[in-house]
Amino acid sequence: MNTTIEVNTTNRTQTARALQSLYFTRVAFSIIWAILVSLFAKTNDDITRALFIIYPLWDVFATYLDIKANPPKTFKTPLNVNIGIGILTTIGVIAALKSGVPAALIVFGIWAIVTGLIQLILGRRRRKALGGQWPMIISGGQSMLAGGSFIAMAGSPKMGIGNLAGYAAFGAFYFLLAALRLSKTIKKLNRED
Repeated sequence: MNTTIEVNTTNRTQTARALQSLYFTRVAFSIIWAILVSLFAKTNDDITRALFIIYPLWDVFATYLDIKANPPKTFKTPLNVNIGIGILTTIGVIAALKSGVPAALIVFGIWAIVTGLIQLILGRRRRKALGGQWPMIISGGQSMLAGGSFIAMAGSPKMGIGNLAGYAAFGAFYFLLAALRLSKTIKKLNRED
């Protein structure tokens, strides 16, 4: 067997498995986060503020895990950009919360638009190598739309905060679909070994 193909298939299998595991982890986090937002958004400002900060910070950590899941020579510029944006967003949310929830919703909305675009780009790139990325592509587009709605709802913060739970829940749904779809890719790659 050609060792280049063997290494490539092995790398693709390892990447697919690592991404699948990460996607399932992201599903669990998003569901828990959405439940907490639903429970506390209208009753506890301190927890709501903490949740605002935790979400982009978690995305930074999850993106770091995504980078580690890929072979060293994989194109990672969108992921590295996403980490930088996530760190800036976390700082921006902390600063915005001093002005109030509406300002934090605007920062969160801008972040959702930019990271949605990155997710679209990354999903399109991974689709050829791994397949199973159409949920990530759709999720990226939906994230961009949701970001616009968060900005629009900044004038009505309680409603905007409530919609954050839906945003996280849809994210969980798409990560679940992508993880399940990667099962097919993993089986196919295992047959090629």
